[in-house]
Amino acid sequence: MPKMKTGSSAKKRFRLTGTGKIKRKHAFKSHILTKKTTKQKRNLTKSGIVAKSDEKNIKLQLGI
Repeated sequence: MPKMKTGSSAKKRFRLTGTGKIKRKHAFKSHILTKKTTKQKRNLTKSGIVAKSDEKNIKLQLGI
């Protein structure tokens, strides 16, 4: 069997928390920020948790 590879895109975008959940950043914060409200931009800065339905696929990509 060959070695299992980690998905390069996944290792850049996701981190595992101490409790085993997967942490992610919010999208839509890179450009075209003039039409977004200050509140929206502030909330996009904070990190979020990956949905339960997506966890399995991301863990496979991370090799967990």
